[in-house]
Amino acid sequence: MNEDVFNASLRRFLKKVGITSQREIEKAVRDAVKAGKLKGNEKLSAKVVLTVGGVSLAHEISDEIELG
Repeated sequence: MNEDVFNASLRRFLKKVGITSQREIEKAVRDAVKAGKLKGNEKLSAKVVLTVGGVSLAHEISDEIELG
């Protein structure tokens, strides 16, 4: 295994996950506030399930996103 290639590829993947996830969450929250479904001061539960084929990885991360 080439550690440099692996590390660069993993960083690209995580950057894509982070940026895409943030955009989608921001859009969904703004749309919900605009539609009156949220007031804008809630705490929202969030969960991500990370899976990686070939190594049987399934890792779950849960937390809250505070709006205000």
